[in-house]
Amino acid sequence: MLLKKSLKWILMGFMLLALTACTPAPPQNPHSICSVFEEYPSWYWAAQDAQKKYGVPIHVQMAIVYQESRFKGKAKPPRTKILWVIPWKRPTSAYGYAQALNGTWDHYKKQSGNTTASRNNFSDATHFISWYVDQTHRKLGISKYNAYAQYLAFHEGMGGYSRGTYRKKAWLIKVARKVQYRADIFNRQLRACQGQLKKKPWWRFWT
Repeated sequence: MLLKKSLKWILMGFMLLALTACTPAPPQNPHSICSVFEEYPSWYWAAQDAQKKYGVPIHVQMAIVYQESRFKGKAKPPRTKILWVIPWKRPTSAYGYAQALNGTWDHYKKQSGNTTASRNNFSDATHFISWYVDQTHRKLGISKYNAYAQYLAFHEGMGGYSRGTYRKKAWLIKVARKVQYRADIFNRQLRACQGQLKKKPWWRFWT
């Protein structure tokens, strides 16, 4: 009996590893949110679900994902180099579609109840981003539609944003403006194509 149970858990572990390894390739045209959602309808359903739960617009979610990973599920920050040549450690633990840090991701899982969330799962990433935006809206008063300020808080953390740490980072302010620009583009694109996007089947309980 004990052997059977052990084999069962081992098999489940292999299945989980297999599912985690099957991360979709980045979309062929990441600059068009309509093309992204046409290629991966389940991503649209995931973003819709996150919007319904947290009230965060789809175009804001997707602008942050675009900036953080270009829709690459296993994205990591580039390694630092020794003597400008030899690859060394990565600067942070950021990983996945949202480039979430280990500690922040663990906090999200505990606070949201989504204990099995994976950073290379698109649905989990959209829910994480939306959860974080909802938190900054509640605690800092940042509009959920303000992609510029939301990205600054996403990057610096709520404490850093409150202290204004971004003000001394001209490069980060420039990136945040790009996120707002991308969100505006995605918003216009969505308005034109959302009616033609594939609807989530009634029997599809996952994204």
